[in-house]
Order: sequence, then C-alpha cells, then structure tokens
Amino acid sequence: MTVSLNLAATTVAAEDHAAVRSLAASLTPGLVDDPAWVNRARALSCALPEGLRRVLRDFRRCSGQEGLLLIRDLPIDASSLPPTPTRPLSVQRDATIPAAVLVLFMSHLGELVAFRPEKSGALVQDVVPVPGQEQMQGNAGSTRLEMHTENAFHPHRPDFLALLCLRGDHDGSAGLQVASIRRALPLLPDDVVSVLAQPRFVTAAPPSFGAGAGDAVPQPVLRGSVDDPDLVVDFAATRALDPDAERALAVLQEALISVGQTAVLSPGDLVIVDNRVAVHGRTAFTPRYDGQDRWLQRTFVHLDFRRSRALRALDGHVVV
Repeated sequence: MTVSLNLAATTVAAEDHAAVRSLAASLTPGLVDDPAWVNRARALSCALPEGLRRVLRDFRRCSGQEGLLLIRDLPIDASSLPPTPTRPLSVQRDATIPAAVLVLFMSHLGELVAFRPEKSGALVQDVVPVPGQEQMQGNAGSTRLEMHTENAFHPHRPDFLALLCLRGDHDGSAGLQVASIRRALPLLPDDVVSVLAQPRFVTAAPPSFGAGAGDAVPQPVLRGSVDDPDLVVDFAATRALDPDAERALAVLQEALISVGQTAVLSPGDLVIVDNRVAVHGRTAFTPRYDGQDRWLQRTFVHLDFRRSRALRALDGHVVV
C-alpha cells in the first residue's frame, strides 16, 4: 500500500472552523443518544457552512474512485480533551464538541444508526486501544486490523462510516488503510469476478458483536452493478466455501492491497468511508496506556433509513 491518501483533502477555513465550533457548542451539554438531541443536531446540520454542505452532498451522490472523503482541521478542543479511555466498550454518551461535530456532519449525509449488540447501541463510539485486547481484530485492538467492510455480516450494515481523530498515536505508526473496489475491479480476471459474484462465501460477526452472530447464509462478495459493484467482505471473517472461491478471495485481497492507501490521521481529521465500495483497516501500533493514546470517535449512517425499520424499536436509531 502507498503511504499517503492520494486525494484532495478539504481543509476547513478559519471562518468555517469558527462556525462549525459554534454549532457544536450549541449542542452541549446534552446526551448524544437522546432522540431529541439527535433531532436538534439534524436540524443544525443544515446550518453548516455552505461549502462544507456542498462537499458532503457531492460525496453522498458519488463517493469517487476512492470511496473516501477526508476533511481536515475540524474543531475538537484538543486542549480540553480528557485522557484517552482505556475501558472496554467505551462510548461517548455526553455531548462534547468532538461528538457534536461528528454528528453534525454525518446527519447531513443520512440518518445515524447503531447496533444494539455493539457497544450497547451507542451512536458515537470510542475507537481506542484497550489493555489485554491488543491482538483483537476489532476497534479495541492495536495489532494490524485486516481490511473489511464495516459489519459485513449484517444485512443492514452502514452505508457510510465516519472516524474523527481526537488524538494520534505516540509514534505516528497507526495508519488508516483504505481500498476501493472501483480501483481494484480492473485488476480482477473475469473468472474471478464471476466467482466473487456468486453466493459462495460466509462471514462471521466481529468480536464486538459476540460469538455466533455471523451470517451463516452463503452470500456473494460482489453485488449489484456489473461495472460498479458493491463490495461486502471482511478478510478476517469471510470464509470461502470451495477452493475456487478461496482462490478468488485471495486474488481480490491482493488486488485491494495493490490499490490501497495508508494515512496517519491527525487531530481534527474526519474520514468518511463509503462502506458500499471501500474496505478499511489499520496498521499495527504500540499503545502506552498513559492517557495519551490514539483516540478516534466513530459513527455510522444509513441512506435509506426505512430498510431497517422493522429492527428499530419506536423508529429509533438502534438496530436490535
């Protein structure tokens, strides 16, 4: 993988930075998971600076060859951040400036969604290293995280996911890795594409969902349009059901690695990934558990909120 993201980042201008911070501050204090607070954030997202709203709208319409949007220099009030959490299943329940910024931007893309088995269905989740979970293939680990579609096993997986960097790792070695099927598809032989488009793969749930939550029904890895397919795969959890499918999965992984890119995020960086066409992962890093470790906050979005309605009690934001 290359060492930097080969795309133009949107850097927030000083006047827009102040406007975004003012909007976020108007949402504090509050409780992120309170439906009334989410409704306020959705309404206020329409007051984001026009240039940023245009960037988000354009990305929603077409996420480009990379399936990724990078916005830099957002307000996170770095000087007032508490120590990086170290407890398992850490989430952000209180409305802080960073959490409000994250929700404002993602509410302009679609409807926030969370999953009850994962971190108790919190809408804003901490991505932090946890002592004793270093080797975990999940957000609490610090070993290399294999590239994956977020919640690939789930029929109502997110359309977009966002990661807002509050604090980088000490050594600057924790690199976000992203690869798009739009870049990789031309590298795949026709016979490989044909196999990947057939229901010859099963995917287990990530550790954060608990054992036995995976999709036992065979599914294809490439779905939808022949020339612009959706990609649904988790290279730590997707298993091929026959030798040809296993070979096709290996070829796909090699192609994605060859077109993938890596970037070390800085505080105030917001990365939005189109979970339909891009997979993401992370390089390994070494946490110190000194209160200054890497800290991202994460949230998910559905574009068609109606499709998960049967699994969301009281038309809320949590899929049960």
